[in-house]
Amino acid sequence: MATLENNVLEIGVSELGAELCQIKSKITGKDYMWDANPDVWGSYAPVLFPVIGAVKNGFALIKGNEYKVPRHGFIRNNPNIQLVETTEKSLTFGLKFSEKTLLIYPYHFEFLITFTLTENKITVDHKVINHGAEPMFFSLGGHPAFKCPVNDGEAYEDYYLEFEKTENAPTWLLEKDGLVGKTTKPVLENTNILPLNPHLFDNDALIFKNLLSESVSLKSKKSAQVVRVSYAGFPYLGIWAKPNAHFVCIEPWLGIADNADSDQNFETKEGILNLAPKGIFNASFTIEITE
Repeated sequence: MATLENNVLEIGVSELGAELCQIKSKITGKDYMWDANPDVWGSYAPVLFPVIGAVKNGFALIKGNEYKVPRHGFIRNNPNIQLVETTEKSLTFGLKFSEKTLLIYPYHFEFLITFTLTENKITVDHKVINHGAEPMFFSLGGHPAFKCPVNDGEAYEDYYLEFEKTENAPTWLLEKDGLVGKTTKPVLENTNILPLNPHLFDNDALIFKNLLSESVSLKSKKSAQVVRVSYAGFPYLGIWAKPNAHFVCIEPWLGIADNADSDQNFETKEGILNLAPKGIFNASFTIEITE
C-alpha cells in the first residue's frame, strides 16, 4: 500500500489495481473506507476501465472482431499497474497497452490515475492517452465503497444519501447478466434524500442517468461526519451495496453497462467515449471528508 498524509487525513492506495483502500481521519482515527471483507465483497474501490459493468455475452465487437473485455475492465485487481510517480501530495499509477491487453482490447492506450490529497479532500484524476493511429473507444469510472455505519451505536438505517439538488430520477433496472434493460423504477421523486436500508439493493445497483446533481453526500442522522463525492462531468451514477452489507458505493461513471438489446458494436455503445489518435482525455472526481 502506498500512502499519503497531512494533518487531516491519511490515505492508502493498494498497488494491486490502484484501489483507494484507506481514508483515515487524523482527528478521530476513523477509517471511512469499507474493509474489503472477502466474505462479503472483497474490494475497496475498483478502477473501471475501459468498460463499466458487463458487456453482452461476454464480448464486444470491435472492427468486426470479438474481444472478451472483462466485466468492469482490466485495471481492477491488475498486478501489472505500476506506481509511476509520487510527490508530497500525490500518487500516480499507470498501465500501458501490451501484447496481453491487445488480445482483449485492441487499442494502444495508456491509462494513468492520480490520487491527490489536499486538506480534507482526495481528488482522483484519470488520464487516458491514445498512442494509436486510429480513434480509441472506452469508458471509465469509479467504484469507491464507504463504510456504513462509521460509528459504534449506529445502524445502516441511520444513514442516507443527500443529493446536491432536488431530483426526479428513476433507476434503470438491470436484467440478467448485469445488462441494462428498458424498464425503470421510481427512486427519487421530487427529493434530494435517499434513505439507506439493508434491502435497498436486493435487485442490484441503482443506476441513474443525467442527474441534476453533481455531488452526493453520505450522512448520518446520529453523527456529524459527511462523505461527499463530487463528479461534475460524469453523466451516469451508480449506487450499490451487497444486501445487508455495511457499506455503500457511490460510483461516478463515464459510460454504462451494455443494454440488453445491444448489438455489441463497441463504437456505438451507449455512453462510449471516442479519443482521437494521439489524443489525451482527462476526467476527475473528488471525495471530501467533513467531521
